[in-house]
Amino acid sequence: MVKIDWEKLTFAFMPTKSNIRFHYADGKWSEGELTSSYDITLSVAANVMHYGQAAFEGGKAFRCKDGKVRAFRPDENGKRLNSSARRLLMPEFPVEKFVEAVKTVVADNAEYVPPYGTGGSLYIRPVMFGTTPQIGVAPSKEYELVIMVMPVGAYYKGGIKPVDALVARDFDRAAPLGTGNIKAAGNYAASLLSSKHAHDNNCAVALFLDPATRTYIDEFGTSNFLAIDKNGNYVTSESQSILPSITNKSLMTVAADLGLKVERRKVRVEELADFTEVAACGTAVVITPVGRIFDGDKVYDYHLTEIGPVLRKLYDRMTGIQYGEVEDTHNWTVECC
Repeated sequence: MVKIDWEKLTFAFMPTKSNIRFHYADGKWSEGELTSSYDITLSVAANVMHYGQAAFEGGKAFRCKDGKVRAFRPDENGKRLNSSARRLLMPEFPVEKFVEAVKTVVADNAEYVPPYGTGGSLYIRPVMFGTTPQIGVAPSKEYELVIMVMPVGAYYKGGIKPVDALVARDFDRAAPLGTGNIKAAGNYAASLLSSKHAHDNNCAVALFLDPATRTYIDEFGTSNFLAIDKNGNYVTSESQSILPSITNKSLMTVAADLGLKVERRKVRVEELADFTEVAACGTAVVITPVGRIFDGDKVYDYHLTEIGPVLRKLYDRMTGIQYGEVEDTHNWTVECC
């Protein structure tokens, strides 16, 4: 048995028993191999080193109430990885094979899945990248897909306690980052400067506006934006510049199940004053409430010391499904072991 203080887990890399790797060459993917190594050997001329032909995903598996380990919507991760691959001219990986690979690597690392009741999970990180040595700008001819797993706790210190956010006006992205472009391909480098600026101003996360006009809300630096308005409606951004979040997609379904009206639309910055609850949502953060948003001289204060009542219902239903406490009526979870 591994010796881990499950109650003190953070969101950080930790080597585990194995990861699973696939190699693409001559037009086909290999069958995959479990390995205990966390090292790779690449030419300094490898495509990924120069032109960033790479994409990653993020998912989770959970030790459920009945003792079984289940992954949450791995098929959606496989589909999104292929969307990124198409945009970057990388070979697609069969979704069914992807799901089986997730099940295999999770089962092989079952002892690293945090026990039920600790609030932890097994984070699943697939990464695909071009390995062909080349200097000319062109797609790689060979690729690696590595799926690694590690036990994690809450992304933000304090779990689901409200955090502060800073609107990224002074340090902004150089280009749109969402569907069909950079961030859909799992590249967050363009958001690092804004995130550092937020941290330097004692905020946990940056909030990006649309790159064209900077009048509409796009998403947080780590995750999608969602809010609850004064009528109790679920409001989230509609934009071609944001990551198509699997968590947000799931939460919209959960919200509808709970009787909430779901509005996916353009959200003006000024509407921040009209919301009663705001949150970041994503695989890593699940739902993290935002207590205050700073935008220059303006401060949007939601006067929360803990997660709000509507977000709490959404959080409890979502995590209840993930941990097997609530019936999975949408068949989102996949048993691994």
